[in-house]
Amino acid sequence: MGKKIVVLTGSPRKNGNSFAMTDAFIQTAEAKGHSVTRFDTAFMDIGYCHACMTCFKNGQACSFKSDFNGAMADAILEADAIVFTTPVYWYSFPAQLKGAIDNIFSLVVCVKELSGKECALIACCEEEDPAVLDGVRLPIERTAALNGWTMVGSVCVGGVMEAGDINKTDGCAQAAALAEKF
Repeated sequence: MGKKIVVLTGSPRKNGNSFAMTDAFIQTAEAKGHSVTRFDTAFMDIGYCHACMTCFKNGQACSFKSDFNGAMADAILEADAIVFTTPVYWYSFPAQLKGAIDNIFSLVVCVKELSGKECALIACCEEEDPAVLDGVRLPIERTAALNGWTMVGSVCVGGVMEAGDINKTDGCAQAAALAEKF
């Protein structure tokens, strides 16, 4: 039986490199019988964490109005796996994706059962130096460890800036191969 996979994207470029890798991952995962729910955070209204510690006090994950509440929070809770896909923006995550990641805190604070999930990262950046991807890779690995998730793998591709540059690499093939591991 297939797994429920949630994909959280961070790019605001629908024709960008990380979206191309995301699409390759999703196509392969669905072909293997997995159910994939995708949230493109750059096109959503996701607030940042206010550290108010009032998570779930009003019946939703975050006490502040946000697109994280409802479908996204529910999907994360029900998922067997969570895949983060993102370009690197100034050596870290785009703000929209970071907001979604920070809002996962509301699920942890309320002791929602998050352990036992699988996790993966698909990321790309302009620079060739693989250390540039540490700004997204390390936080996801630490998030997985904190929540008791199994890190299935990472696809981290450097040297891609302009839309379509990913096609000069094996990034999409790596993303599809990552889907095979679930």
